[in-house]
Amino acid sequence: MEGLLRFLVAKVILLALASSFVSCYDPSPLQDFCVAVDDVNGVFVNGKFCKDPKYVKAEDFFTSGLNIAGNTMNRVGSNVTNVNVDKIPGLNTLGVSLVRIDFAPGGQNPPHTHPRATEILVLVEGTLLVGFVTSNQDNNRLFSKVLYPGDVFVFPIGMIHFQVNIGRMNAVAFAGLGSQNPGTITIADAVFGSTPLIMPEILAKAFQLDVNVVRFLEGRFSSKYDHHY
Repeated sequence: MEGLLRFLVAKVILLALASSFVSCYDPSPLQDFCVAVDDVNGVFVNGKFCKDPKYVKAEDFFTSGLNIAGNTMNRVGSNVTNVNVDKIPGLNTLGVSLVRIDFAPGGQNPPHTHPRATEILVLVEGTLLVGFVTSNQDNNRLFSKVLYPGDVFVFPIGMIHFQVNIGRMNAVAFAGLGSQNPGTITIADAVFGSTPLIMPEILAKAFQLDVNVVRFLEGRFSSKYDHHY
């Protein structure tokens, strides 16, 4: 099982790297690497400042812990462990990142979108129902599939997508994303838990709900309790 896990994770990483080099959303690097370093001068750039190459070390390209299951004891029954530029500074400008997603039985990675990355996911354990919805111009078509260990599914950049554990055992997936910092917008959290809140009357009309139902939902999400990631 451990050998299969290593093979599948390596497959995801290679596919993500290949896609990022061919059609990378992040700016292409102009040097071998640009290891991220924090700067407190108050200047913001599209990415992160580079460490002086003379001080770069192997640890700048390394992290560990993806063999450890995430805590799924939360309201959605899943946990996402991110490996992005904040975890590995050497990812800066390379246009790729990785996540591990753990699911309890019945758990889900609720509908969300990555504004800066395509995602390619491989299932290692369990059974997942996955899918994404296309844009309004494409009539919001749903593309959905049941995945079994070893199956791979792609979620195009910006599309609302989800994963749900429909099996009786825990599920584990790994996903590569075509950005060092793909970003995540969880739809329910963003709509009903924004800061400040969207006027309930606006959401009531948009979702064709009673305004009191919207107020209830905003009360549930506005506290930001137990947000997924």
